[in-house]
Amino acid sequence: MEALNSHHIMVLFLSLGILLGTARILGELAQRFHQPSVLGELIAGVLLGPTVLGSLAPGVSEFIFPLQGPNAIALETIATLAIGLFLLVAGMEVDLSTVWRQGRTGFKVGFSSIVIPFSITLVAALVVPEALGRHADADPLIFALFLAIAMSISALPIIAKTLIDMDLYRSDLGMVVVSAAIFNDIVGWIIFAVVLGLLSDTAGNGASIMMTIAMTLAFIAAMLTIGRRLIHKMLPFVQAYTRWPAGELSFALILGLLGAALTEWIGIHAILGAFIAGVAIGDSSHLRERSRVIIGDFISFIFAPVFFASIGLKVNFLTHFDLPLVAAILIITFICKLAGGAMGAWWGKMSPREAWAVGFAMVSVGAMGIIVGMIALDAGIIRERLFVALVVMAIVTSMLSGPIMRLILRPEKKLRLQDLLSPKLFLPRLTATSRHEVIHEMTTAACDAGGLDAQAVEKAVWSREKALSTGIGKGVALPHARIEGLKDAIVVMGVSDSGIDFDAPDDKLAHVIFLILTPEDDPNAQLTIAAELGRLFRRPLMLDNILKTKSYTDFMALLRASAPMEYEKG
Repeated sequence: MEALNSHHIMVLFLSLGILLGTARILGELAQRFHQPSVLGELIAGVLLGPTVLGSLAPGVSEFIFPLQGPNAIALETIATLAIGLFLLVAGMEVDLSTVWRQGRTGFKVGFSSIVIPFSITLVAALVVPEALGRHADADPLIFALFLAIAMSISALPIIAKTLIDMDLYRSDLGMVVVSAAIFNDIVGWIIFAVVLGLLSDTAGNGASIMMTIAMTLAFIAAMLTIGRRLIHKMLPFVQAYTRWPAGELSFALILGLLGAALTEWIGIHAILGAFIAGVAIGDSSHLRERSRVIIGDFISFIFAPVFFASIGLKVNFLTHFDLPLVAAILIITFICKLAGGAMGAWWGKMSPREAWAVGFAMVSVGAMGIIVGMIALDAGIIRERLFVALVVMAIVTSMLSGPIMRLILRPEKKLRLQDLLSPKLFLPRLTATSRHEVIHEMTTAACDAGGLDAQAVEKAVWSREKALSTGIGKGVALPHARIEGLKDAIVVMGVSDSGIDFDAPDDKLAHVIFLILTPEDDPNAQLTIAAELGRLFRRPLMLDNILKTKSYTDFMALLRASAPMEYEKG
C-alpha cells in the first residue's frame, strides 16, 4: 500500500490552500456582483486547471495538482467528502412540513416543474441523442434518463438565496417556490440514484437491480418516518448535554456520513444517503434556525468551494466547449423549466404575474445540476463536451433567474409603509410573551380599526405562521396573511421590550413586529410591503433607533429620515 510521504503531504496542503483560497476570493467577488458564489468557485477551478494554468504553465499545474498518484487520490477523496457534506446541507434546507402545509399549490408547481422538463428532455434524448451530446458507448436509456434529471432538477440553495436577497423567502410566493423546489430535489435525487443503480448493474442482473432499488426505497422510507421521529427525540438530548453548536454540528455530520456509507453499501451513490439524512435532520422543529445556519456556513464556506473548484481541475473548458450543444442544452432547459413552473402556478390558481415569477424562479438549476453532471462524468454516462454544456447551463440559469424575477415583481403601484400605518395601528408596548399571544394582540388591534372578524383573521395569520415562521432576523418579524374580503392592505406595528421568539435565522428575538394583512386578490401588495421592510432593516442601527422611539410621531420621523428621497418622490 502506497502511503503519503512528506512531499505528498506538503503538496496536498499546498494544493488545498491554493484551491480553497482562490475559490473563496472569487466566490466573494461573485456575490459582490449579485451572482451565486458557485460561479466564482467554478472560475477558480478553471483558472487553476488545464484550461488556464495547465496551458500557460503545465509544469506548475502538474506539480500542484497532479492528475495521477497519491495526491490525485487524496484530493479526489476530499472532493467526494465535500459533495456528500454539501448534499447533507441541501437536505437540511428541505422542510417537509413546509411542503405538507403549503398544500396543493406547492405540490402542483413542484410536480409540473419536474414532469414537464423530464418528459420533454427524455423524449428528445431518445429521438436525437447525438444532437444532445450522447457518445457512442453510452447506454441510450441511461443517458436519456440522466439528461432528463439534469435538466429538470432545481437548485434549492440558490433559489432560497435569491428569495432571501429579494426579501421574499418567508412570503406566500416564497413558500410556494421553496416547497416546489423541495419536491423537485427529493424526486430528482431518488430517480438519479435509481439511474446510477441501473448503471452499476453491468451484468444485466434484473434481480440485483430490483433488490438495490427496493433497499434504496426502504432506506428512504425508514429515514423519513421512523428515523425522522428518532432524530426529533434525540435532538433535545444532544442540545441538553453537549456544547452548542458543536453538539448539533457533530450530530448532523455523523448521521450524514453514516447515511452516505449505507447507500454506498446498498449500491447507490453516497450522496443520496447524505441528502436523505439531511432531510430527516432538517425537518425536526427542535433544530434551531441558528444551528442550521452555522452548519450550512461551515460546509458551504469550507467544503463546497473545494468541490466546485476541483471540477475545473478535471476538464479543459475551452477545448471541450461546443457552442451548438451549449445553446441546445440551455434553450431546452430554460423553456422547459419556465413552462413547467409557470404552468404549475397557473394550475394552482396563482395570478399571471406570480405564475411567471414562479416559473423563472424554478428555472435555476445551479449547483444541483453541476453535481449531477459531475457524477455522470465520473460514471462514464457522459463525456467532457456535454459536461461543459451542463455547467454553462447551470450557471446561466442561476444568473438569470433572480434579475428576471425582480423585473416581473416590480410593483405597478407604489405601496408605502407610511401610508399604511396610523396611530391606532402603532403598539409601542406589546404585552404578549409568545408568538401566538402577539399575533392575537396585533390582529385584535387590526380588526378593531378595520371592522374585521378578529377570530377569522387570527386563524389565518396563525395558520400561515405555523407553515413557515416569519422571523426575518435582526430583531424583526413579519407575520402576515391574505384576507378574503379585505379591500386595502393593513399594517400593524408592535414593539416588544422583552422580545418574541419567531425562530429567526440569526436566532435573535423579535423586538419589532409588523403584522401585514393584504387583500386575497392582490398578491403583489404583500410582496411589496415585505420587500420595503426588508430593505428598511438592512440599515445599520435601524432596530436600535426604533426601540428608542417613544411615539408614533417619533417613528414616522425616523421612517422619513431613513428614506427621504423615496418619500419625497411619492
